Amino acid sequence: MAITREDVLHVAALAQLELSEQEIARLTEQLGDILEAVGKVSELDLSDVPPTSHPLSVVNVFRPDEPRPCLPLEDVFANAPERDGDHFRVPPTGVAEESSA
Repeated sequence: MAITREDVLHVAALAQLELSEQEIARLTEQLGDILEAVGKVSELDLSDVPPTSHPLSVVNVFRPDEPRPCLPLEDVFANAPERDGDHFRVPPTGVAEESSA
């Protein structure tokens, strides 16, 4: 599929770009070359290649989840501006006020 001048103008309009005639001609040629290069993949025999969603093996990089002691509550709340028992006290967000109205 070849890229036409109209295709470039359409994409430019979607991206809200103002292109000069020289830019339109250059982009039409460059995008056409890109599509031609990508189209060469269809010429390959890929019948023995399994479908993949990622070219590399995806491995979980997190450490094992092992239980360990919690921080003491006094350390947890050391920098909290306000505390309500074992909870952080935060200013109201206004959501409760709106929903109760």
